[in-house]
Amino acid sequence: MIKACCGFGHRVVWADIRSSLDDEVGRAIAEGCHVFYTGAQGDFDRLFTEAVQKAKRKHKDISLICVCPYYTKQIKNREYYENHFDEVLIPMALDDVHYKVAIPKRNEWMVNHSDLVLSYTVRESSGAYVAIEYAKRQGKLVREIASASAK
Repeated sequence: MIKACCGFGHRVVWADIRSSLDDEVGRAIAEGCHVFYTGAQGDFDRLFTEAVQKAKRKHKDISLICVCPYYTKQIKNREYYENHFDEVLIPMALDDVHYKVAIPKRNEWMVNHSDLVLSYTVRESSGAYVAIEYAKRQGKLVREIASASAK
């Protein structure tokens, strides 16, 4: 069975978490994760994407999938998405969802389709925090990403 991993963190990341993210993505691969889901919105998602892309240089069998909450004109930037992701998808479960709740529903979809969730949250008032709490309620394995200053 192919395992999947997703990550959630704040739109703005003030700490240096690159090394920790690299380590956790490597650990996820060693534990059998071959599919990585990202929402591709904000600093954490960019850093998560970079860590998976770096790991893909060594592990050719892993996939990085961008999960969009709805269709936007940015998706038309085919070159960008082809250069960064193996696949871009908008879950069918979001077809009839109002755009104001599409991102939280997309996050739930990512959690539901993942075995492991990587987390970088430093405050309780964010969509990332809500997604992590949802993952915990679903019994998902959640691993916190430590910043370089916290090590």
